[in-house]
Amino acid sequence: METINKSRIESLVHDLLDVIGEDPEREGLKKTPQRVAKSWEYFSRGYRSNLQDLINDAVFEEECSEMVVVRDIEFFSMCEHHLLPFFGKAHVGYIPNGKVIGLSKIPRIVNMFSRRLQLQERLTHQIAYTLREVLQPVGVAVVMEGRHLCMQMRGVEKQNSYATTSAMIGEFHDDVETRAEFLSIIGLRNI
Repeated sequence: METINKSRIESLVHDLLDVIGEDPEREGLKKTPQRVAKSWEYFSRGYRSNLQDLINDAVFEEECSEMVVVRDIEFFSMCEHHLLPFFGKAHVGYIPNGKVIGLSKIPRIVNMFSRRLQLQERLTHQIAYTLREVLQPVGVAVVMEGRHLCMQMRGVEKQNSYATTSAMIGEFHDDVETRAEFLSIIGLRNI
């Protein structure tokens, strides 16, 4: 896996601390540039992830035709507009068409795309379209509920607001009953 230029990030953080009026050399901040660089290496690891390595041959032929749902997958990401965190839960479902994926791979796909600078809307669709590409299922559904610090800490300052986004593909898009079953399983009324 490639690495990021941590020394460049350290330099940028050092300059940022100075520009906002802090003393980057004071005891509490002296190691902050290194800590921030290490954090950003982690926050951005999705850029250095490879889907095939992540799936690792965990797609299996299976004559299953009922809905598969993994719900309440915790995710953490960074808003590309403000470089502030957003986080919440992802709910992912699909209807197999002769192939299933190892259940642990679904949260790994969520993590791969969430560990990039993101918009929740894009993140939701990336997860859905990746599962469609990998499995060619009858349908895919992804619903994400997120809390955005860019809305809670600044701007409108609404601490109790959630953003909900969805991507419905195939049977989940075309069939109201299928969509309703998925939403019932994940505990949402309607989208």
